[in-house]
Amino acid sequence: MSLIPVYPEPRDLLKGKTVVITAAAGTGIGFAAAKRAAEEGAKLLISDFHERRLGEAADRIADEVGVERPATFVCDVTNEDNVQGLRDASLAALGKVDVLINNAGLGGEVDVVDMTDDQWSRVLDVTLTSLFRMTRAFLPTMYAAKSGAMVNNASVLGWRAQKGQSHYAAAKAGVMAFTRCSAIEAAEYGVRINAVSPSLAMHPFLAKVTTQEALDKLVEREAFGRPAEVWEIANVMMFLASDLASYMTGEIVSVSSQRA
Repeated sequence: MSLIPVYPEPRDLLKGKTVVITAAAGTGIGFAAAKRAAEEGAKLLISDFHERRLGEAADRIADEVGVERPATFVCDVTNEDNVQGLRDASLAALGKVDVLINNAGLGGEVDVVDMTDDQWSRVLDVTLTSLFRMTRAFLPTMYAAKSGAMVNNASVLGWRAQKGQSHYAAAKAGVMAFTRCSAIEAAEYGVRINAVSPSLAMHPFLAKVTTQEALDKLVEREAFGRPAEVWEIANVMMFLASDLASYMTGEIVSVSSQRA
């Protein structure tokens, strides 16, 4: 079974809200989230490490959605000065930040016995420690406003085992735990923090770094017989960012059709 999904009609889920998204260039979940947020009425600032692709992403959103070109900021989320610069630029461009979508992450396949300290540290820095930096930078203004929502990008590998993914899985399990604990702290200020946990979302970069044989095996585990479209992950991010999820915090929402 391989059902063809229908792209959603906008519902003004984020009308009047301001949204900042990291790792939003290219063709992955971050860009899909940025486009969906624009379609749902949000005013955007998008960020990425790749300056050219970031500019192209902003142009695409403006052209394809028919909205004002999103503000952009080039940011290395592993650099504290860059993260603070992103926060300051976001407040200057948007006036306030209602929603932060933490999408930055780094994967790769390597067995534990072959993994170097640098490989381990790089994946954890980009995928987990950067999430801490971003959350620490943006929470104070949300606390002051007594409102706000953060949506983090985890992975089913935070729960499930896969060969060659120990560093990535450990980082994503950390994203889940960090989401739960920071959400409890933020709740008393009216700020919500949740995460999505995708199983398999197909985009060109994943196809480039993963063999077809490995992708075929992953697809076999999906009940729908296909990977998710990146915008299907973004749909759930939009829900968690919206007021429809007003009573949800500290939740890790699996976006998956993997068989039990």
